Amino acid sequence: MMPNQSDVDIQSLSFVKHKLDSDKESASPKPELEEQDPFGDESQVGVKYKTMAWWQAGMIMIAETISLGILALPKALAVLGLIPGILTIFVVGTISTYTAYTIGQFKCRHVQVHSMADAGDLLMGRIGRSTLDVAQLIFFVLVMGSHILTFSIMMNVLTEHSSCTIIFSVVGLLASFILTLPRRLERLSHLSSVSFVSIVGAVLTGMIGVTLVKQGPVHVPAFSPPPKVHDACLAIANIIFAYAGHVAFFTLFSELKELQDFPKALALLQMSEMVLYTVAAIVIYAYIGPTVNSPALNSAGQLFRKIAYAIAIPTIVIGGVVNAHVAVKFIYVRVFRGTNSMHSQSLMARLVWAAICAVLWILSWIIAEGIPVFNDVLGLAH
Repeated sequence: MMPNQSDVDIQSLSFVKHKLDSDKESASPKPELEEQDPFGDESQVGVKYKTMAWWQAGMIMIAETISLGILALPKALAVLGLIPGILTIFVVGTISTYTAYTIGQFKCRHVQVHSMADAGDLLMGRIGRSTLDVAQLIFFVLVMGSHILTFSIMMNVLTEHSSCTIIFSVVGLLASFILTLPRRLERLSHLSSVSFVSIVGAVLTGMIGVTLVKQGPVHVPAFSPPPKVHDACLAIANIIFAYAGHVAFFTLFSELKELQDFPKALALLQMSEMVLYTVAAIVIYAYIGPTVNSPALNSAGQLFRKIAYAIAIPTIVIGGVVNAHVAVKFIYVRVFRGTNSMHSQSLMARLVWAAICAVLWILSWIIAEGIPVFNDVLGLAH
């Protein structure tokens, strides 16, 4: 029995419709890699990155932020004056909290953003990405260099052997390089907890030291004479530096198990740093006065200076390691995003990660040796 004409027409139309739909589906643009979560679906991969609880992220944020910067705050009060200095610490801390929360909101809305460069691409296109690519890498390398420099200063204090400064800086370089080798931020969370205890212990030791070295608080005016423009700018830059962890927040939030938990991690960071910064700066400045040194541990007397630096070893190293990890992760994700190498446990993937670590740490070591002045390195990082 031959099919009638209407059946043929219906079959033909169905075939044409199916063909058009399939052509339309194949021609429609698929989401670009840059519009997807940087780590994608991790249910069946070798290396899983999105594994951090909020408190782990908070501890890493503390290790990255509360480290070197606090050592320059008493000197900032000496330059700006007691009241203006405290107000600056509070105002910068408030702005820091608001802007960090905004970064978290931005990340929740644009899950594909993994770094400041990704955000720059969304806001300003290729120019924004290229500009922030360079800017954030320079920032990270300068911060890493300042940690190497402080490590060598610490070793000089402990050994009283300043002629071996270069050797000490190489030791700091090697230790930092080794600790940067793990590819997951979660692996740094426990070290970051040690770093937090370390910096709190070092600051408390320094505060006890200055109270025992000095007979009592010196007279410090509420308002100091107007400082030179250079000195005032450097003091303000050092206060900003103490809060300057934001460049790493996109990367840190990207490795949370639950991205919506970022406010908890942020609250842990901001409460810790604002309290510690204010108390440490006021107490040390009140007992030392305008002659306070930067880093502030140098004003605690020889014995307490050594004890404080020994306690500060973990935070001196780990603070630099966290910044280095974020810098290396930025390059690694930029190169391998959307490929199997991102989650690969192969030797080649590990060698690439190690090579990036080595290049960045060597650059930071060169800077640490070329600019051996603590405050200048901190100022350049802005």
